[in-house]
Amino acid sequence: MLLSSFVAPVSLLDAQVPKPGPTIKVYKTVGGVKLTAHVFWPDGAGQVARRPAIILLHGGGWTDGDPEWCYDNAKRYAGLGLVAIAGEYRLSDRKTTTPLEAMADVRDLVRWVRDNASELGVDSHRVAVDGISAGGHLAAAAAVFAHPEESKTSAVPDALILLSPAVAIAGDPWPRLLLGSRSDVKAISPADNIEKPLPPVLMMEGTRDTETPLAGAQRFCDRVIQVGGTCEIHLFPGVGHLLTRNLDPRAQEEGPFDPSPEAVQTAHAEEAAFLLRIGFLQRP
Repeated sequence: MLLSSFVAPVSLLDAQVPKPGPTIKVYKTVGGVKLTAHVFWPDGAGQVARRPAIILLHGGGWTDGDPEWCYDNAKRYAGLGLVAIAGEYRLSDRKTTTPLEAMADVRDLVRWVRDNASELGVDSHRVAVDGISAGGHLAAAAAVFAHPEESKTSAVPDALILLSPAVAIAGDPWPRLLLGSRSDVKAISPADNIEKPLPPVLMMEGTRDTETPLAGAQRFCDRVIQVGGTCEIHLFPGVGHLLTRNLDPRAQEEGPFDPSPEAVQTAHAEEAAFLLRIGFLQRP
């Protein structure tokens, strides 16, 4: 199973596009490996003391991917006025590194953003996470699985935006293979472990997604609401994983992806409207 990145072929909003290229900062060093945060600041960032931030997590089945996969979306969010941060996390090698390590990295990245809010020009109480596919699992996991013993700084995002997210993976053989004997898959499946209200959630799902099927996304959203949170799920008829028009199951797993321009435009509009509703954006 390869839960890949989503690269938007079109831009919906007439947002001001910031200068290309991020500032790359090391947020964590583990086992001699430096993990980086790729920061895109909006134009005029110094004119506002603290801006909302959004962390972007690529897909790739926990085994592949790179922060650069999120650059287009990061630029789009920065164009809306957010500090956008494409995050790196450890990729599973089916030996010593598993999704557990990636989950820990994402928690540390959220904490790093909050701990360095002044330097980054970020409002530490408005830190969202945008996760795609396997990155959606990591984003949701940061909200569902609390690890207060790691740091006094919270790793729970203030909002979640999830596209084709792997949030219900209890029966999935791929993460089971990656985890080996380290953990039971159900123990890291967000949909199976929601016990308290989560931050606001926006989910977007193709009705013909064979990689992260709609039933799992709906179960996650229903559970969020059941425990007192808010979750909006927007369905895109006739498209599959990552809003692709290529519905072949193997293509939905490995590509090539053919995102529907109309679905992508709608998804971007839903994201902006969601951020406006929760106070991350201001009306013009």
